Amino acid sequence: MLPQLIEDDKDLVAVLEVRNLGCVRGNRRLFSNLNFALSPGSFLQITGPNGSGKTSLLRIVCGLTKPEEGSVLWHGASIYSLAEEFSTAFTYIGHRNGVKEELTPVENLRILNGLKGKALTRTEAYETLAKMGLSGREELPIRFLSQGQQRRSALARLLVEGTKLWVLDEVLTSLDKAAAQLMHGLIEGHLSEGGMAIVATHQEFTFGAGSFQRVELA
Repeated sequence: MLPQLIEDDKDLVAVLEVRNLGCVRGNRRLFSNLNFALSPGSFLQITGPNGSGKTSLLRIVCGLTKPEEGSVLWHGASIYSLAEEFSTAFTYIGHRNGVKEELTPVENLRILNGLKGKALTRTEAYETLAKMGLSGREELPIRFLSQGQQRRSALARLLVEGTKLWVLDEVLTSLDKAAAQLMHGLIEGHLSEGGMAIVATHQEFTFGAGSFQRVELA
């Protein structure tokens, strides 16, 4: 079965385009002929059962995995030809947090931000982590934090990296109700400022404005 795209706005000026994308893992085809486009303010939700290819799709969009066929374009150019220009335009947070457990939230945030070519002071890191509800835990090694606190520490990157595209895999995993509401607000604010987000999740997101699309992988 082909993936199904449901959208509410077809008059988009595309920044990110996915064209005729196909993905095969081992001897199993996950999806074929997948097409969508995102413009400033666009939100794309990816749904589907476990093993349907949600994470594979996110990794392809980020250029971390190559598709079996098709292309991913950023402002009309292949992401594979753009190198650093594209890598500094998006933030990818997978279902694993991607933080070093022996380092503190402050150290992780400053290092990861530096990889995007942007310096972050300790004061700025403290302020960012406070917004994520981690006051008092900034200097604890990540391994001593709860799963929810580790997730908040990873998500703090979204506040400081200044990227246009957020690519998030099961973003609400391990978050309590308050943190989930905070995350919803962060995404909504990002969209209202012309950002874009692709989120693989079974949770429903609703926003007051902007373009909404949903890809359902079988």
